[in-house]
Amino acid sequence: MSSDGGGLVALLALGPASATALYWTLFRYYRNTDKSHAFERETAVATKAVTGNDRRLHTVTGTEQKRIAGDNVQDHRKRVKKMPPDAGPA
Repeated sequence: MSSDGGGLVALLALGPASATALYWTLFRYYRNTDKSHAFERETAVATKAVTGNDRRLHTVTGTEQKRIAGDNVQDHRKRVKKMPPDAGPA
Protein backbone atom coordinates (compact mmCIF):
# COMPACT_ATOMS: atom_id res chain seq x y z
CA MET A 1 0.00 0.00 0.00
CA SER A 2 1.12 3.52 -0.73
CA SER A 3 1.45 6.12 2.00
CA ASP A 4 0.18 8.87 -0.37
CA GLY A 5 -3.39 7.52 -0.30
CA GLY A 6 -4.51 9.76 2.57
CA GLY A 7 -3.02 12.87 0.96
CA LEU A 8 -4.71 12.13 -2.34
CA VAL A 9 -8.12 11.72 -0.71
CA ALA A 10 -7.61 14.98 1.21
CA LEU A 11 -6.63 16.75 -2.01
CA LEU A 12 -9.70 15.40 -3.82
CA ALA A 13 -11.98 16.45 -0.94
CA LEU A 14 -10.44 19.94 -0.94
CA GLY A 15 -12.05 20.81 -4.33
CA PRO A 16 -15.72 20.38 -3.37
CA ALA A 17 -15.07 21.84 0.10
CA SER A 18 -13.47 24.98 -1.33
CA ALA A 19 -16.24 25.33 -3.93
CA THR A 20 -18.85 25.11 -1.18
CA ALA A 21 -16.98 27.68 0.92
CA LEU A 22 -16.69 30.06 -2.06
CA TYR A 23 -20.38 29.72 -2.88
CA TRP A 24 -21.40 30.36 0.73
CA THR A 25 -19.07 33.37 1.00
CA LEU A 26 -20.42 34.95 -2.20
CA PHE A 27 -23.99 34.21 -1.19
CA ARG A 28 -23.52 35.88 2.19
CA TYR A 29 -21.68 38.83 0.63
CA TYR A 30 -24.29 39.63 -2.00
CA ARG A 31 -27.44 38.68 -0.11
CA ASN A 32 -26.59 40.26 3.27
CA THR A 33 -29.52 38.44 4.78
CA ASP A 34 -28.29 39.08 8.30
CA LYS A 35 -27.70 42.80 7.67
CA SER A 36 -30.65 43.68 5.45
CA HIS A 37 -33.47 45.93 6.50
CA ALA A 38 -36.70 44.06 7.22
CA PHE A 39 -39.18 46.64 5.94
CA GLU A 40 -42.29 44.80 7.06
CA ARG A 41 -41.12 44.47 10.65
CA GLU A 42 -39.03 47.59 11.21
CA THR A 43 -41.01 50.31 9.42
CA ALA A 44 -44.10 52.01 10.80
CA VAL A 45 -46.48 53.20 8.12
CA ALA A 46 -48.98 55.82 9.21
CA THR A 47 -52.11 55.96 7.12
CA LYS A 48 -54.76 58.62 6.91
CA ALA A 49 -58.37 58.48 5.84
CA VAL A 50 -58.95 58.83 2.12
CA THR A 51 -60.43 62.21 1.25
CA GLY A 52 -61.80 63.57 -1.99
CA ASN A 53 -64.96 63.93 -3.98
CA ASP A 54 -66.56 62.43 -7.05
CA ARG A 55 -68.03 65.52 -8.67
CA ARG A 56 -69.01 64.92 -12.30
CA LEU A 57 -67.61 67.52 -14.71
CA HIS A 58 -68.64 66.46 -18.20
CA THR A 59 -70.27 63.39 -19.64
CA VAL A 60 -70.08 61.98 -23.15
CA THR A 61 -72.42 59.06 -23.71
CA GLY A 62 -72.52 56.80 -26.72
CA THR A 63 -70.99 58.19 -29.89
CA GLU A 64 -72.34 61.71 -29.73
CA GLN A 65 -68.88 63.23 -30.16
CA LYS A 66 -66.91 61.21 -32.69
CA ARG A 67 -63.83 63.46 -32.65
CA ILE A 68 -61.84 65.23 -29.99
CA ALA A 69 -62.20 68.99 -30.17
CA GLY A 70 -59.02 70.61 -31.51
CA ASP A 71 -57.42 67.44 -32.91
CA ASN A 72 -54.97 67.75 -35.80
CA VAL A 73 -55.44 64.39 -37.49
CA GLN A 74 -56.31 65.84 -40.89
CA ASP A 75 -53.62 68.57 -40.93
CA HIS A 76 -50.43 66.51 -41.05
CA ARG A 77 -48.19 69.53 -41.76
CA LYS A 78 -49.21 70.98 -38.41
CA ARG A 79 -48.59 67.63 -36.71
CA VAL A 80 -45.24 66.67 -38.28
CA LYS A 81 -42.47 69.25 -38.46
CA LYS A 82 -39.50 68.85 -40.82
CA MET A 83 -36.10 68.69 -39.17
CA PRO A 84 -33.29 70.94 -40.39
CA PRO A 85 -30.71 69.02 -42.51
CA ASP A 86 -27.88 69.54 -39.99
CA ALA A 87 -29.88 68.28 -37.01
CA GLY A 88 -29.26 64.66 -36.11
CA PRO A 89 -31.57 62.27 -34.32
CA ALA A 90 -32.48 63.26 -30.79
